[in-house]
Amino acid sequence: MFILERVLLSLWIGSMWAIGYLAVPVLFRLLDDRMLAGMLAGEMFHLLNFLGLFCGVLLLAGLWLQSGRAALFSWRSGLLVLMLALIGVAEFGLQPQMAALKQLGLEGDRLQQFRWLHGLSSILFLVNSLSGLLLLIRGLQK
Repeated sequence: MFILERVLLSLWIGSMWAIGYLAVPVLFRLLDDRMLAGMLAGEMFHLLNFLGLFCGVLLLAGLWLQSGRAALFSWRSGLLVLMLALIGVAEFGLQPQMAALKQLGLEGDRLQQFRWLHGLSSILFLVNSLSGLLLLIRGLQK
């Protein structure tokens, strides 16, 4: 089980860091069309969110299977639950609102609201990527 956990955690967190801190900045630096860069970045984050949900649920289930009831009170389980919750807020809360604002046109108050939601989404991503780094460093095993 240990190797599968390491693979899932590495895949999830490695993808998070590669997309969020490498691929997306490169898109915005190299593409002249910011709308296209944003669309591509959004699609990458969408896929990353579902990868995170998949890996996170499997990791959480593995922790609970290994440690039983004690896993409910471990900091590792708590951190995984937090990470999954942040993904849920970003994917099912913030992203639909941002997409709706884009459909209406990003002008005036809508642009300000979009920027606020985008900033909040970025903060959630930062918290998740740092939380994932902590899990990689400390591991899921006790």
